[in-house]
Amino acid sequence: MQIVVNTRLLLKNKLDGIGWFSYQTLKRMTQNNPDVHFVFLFDRDYDDEFIFSDNITPLVLGPQARHPFLYYAWFHMSVKNLLNRMNPDLFLSPDGFLSPGAKCKQLPVIHDINFLHNPKDLKPLTSKYYNHFFPKYAKLATRIATVSEYSKADISKNYQIDANKIDVVYNGINEGFAPLSEPSQQIIRDKFSQGKPYFLFVGSQSPRKNLNRLIAAFDLFKEQTQSDYKLVLVGAVYSSEGDVKRVIDKSKFKNDIIFTGRQPQEELEKIMASAFALTFVPYFEGFGIPIVEALQCEIPVICSRTTSMPEIAGEAGLLVNPYEVTSISDGMIELFHNSKLRNQLIEKGKTQKDCFSWDKSADLLWKSITKCL
Repeated sequence: MQIVVNTRLLLKNKLDGIGWFSYQTLKRMTQNNPDVHFVFLFDRDYDDEFIFSDNITPLVLGPQARHPFLYYAWFHMSVKNLLNRMNPDLFLSPDGFLSPGAKCKQLPVIHDINFLHNPKDLKPLTSKYYNHFFPKYAKLATRIATVSEYSKADISKNYQIDANKIDVVYNGINEGFAPLSEPSQQIIRDKFSQGKPYFLFVGSQSPRKNLNRLIAAFDLFKEQTQSDYKLVLVGAVYSSEGDVKRVIDKSKFKNDIIFTGRQPQEELEKIMASAFALTFVPYFEGFGIPIVEALQCEIPVICSRTTSMPEIAGEAGLLVNPYEVTSISDGMIELFHNSKLRNQLIEKGKTQKDCFSWDKSADLLWKSITKCL
């Protein structure tokens, strides 16, 4: 059996949500299925760490696909021509893009369709590309995998896809996330938050991450509690970072808001485990990986009551309205004053986190593959 895989998001030291999904599931599936030949398609030079086993053949295929015109050139031309020459049993695409015109079976992982609901969150050309082609990809697919029951229902409803054709494959939790001792936490606070407790956000500065309202909520929290707590923002800079910077600059408590940028994985794990709470309030998420990472670190979670997040947090999340600044700030204030509630959320998180592991994710994705074949 031969499976060709789109691995263009396996980028050393630059793995994001979809990149980690690709890394963790592919590592397990390739090692667990030594009799299957996998062909990994990269759009640039790759790192050897992504060649997980001897049954993988890496190929670099141009052009580099990082723009809508180049998406089209890569998937609709280069990849299509390769697939038709190779005639594999399946083309697996962990980022959801498919190759129209390829004659083989195709399985996309469509993590969410935020671009349909919030098209202005993306650059105009990117938004148009996604909204034009992803409905076509969904109909072209032999089956579809996605990362939550919410996304399954959303894709089924909006793209008129039979729900029985869609498999839910939850994300897992990276191995390094774990609780830290209090002395170790203080070392991290000394390094990143001037030694003070902090609320934490992890993610990009994409508009859907809702940082403007989170910062405004932090202002209200500070005004009403007069505490010395900080707000730490960790993640890659997005094209709208100017807007976020302007909001921070206008904050009365801008000196208490710390933006660290993207952090190495080992550092991120320690920052997560040292937080007073995760404040993760996007208005749209297909899954929300930071939620399960926080549960694994045994810190409480404040998250949005919208889209997939109640499903992922379960009873371990303090749910707030991401569209109302006062709802977010009320959650922060309640957790600040109510240590009993904080401890209850942590305890519930110890159970909820067991729903998620990369071993389970890889097994579920492999089952989806076998259904295609």
